[in-house]
Amino acid sequence: MAQTPQQRISNQKFAKVNTAKMGKPEGTLKKKQQTFKSPVSPIWLILLAFVVFGGLIFELISRIFFR
Repeated sequence: MAQTPQQRISNQKFAKVNTAKMGKPEGTLKKKQQTFKSPVSPIWLILLAFVVFGGLIFELISRIFFR
């Protein structure tokens, strides 16, 4: 099966990067910085904060006004 022009260009870029790495130890190669991704979605954090702090606020209001 023949390669498309886009595949050929991608393969050439990949080969160029890999030939530059040949024979060099891993410690000297530049590594991409890993971005930290939280395992918990921001929506769940907001919901948890609402439940905890919302309950606290409602409890304080009920204790102040309805002794």
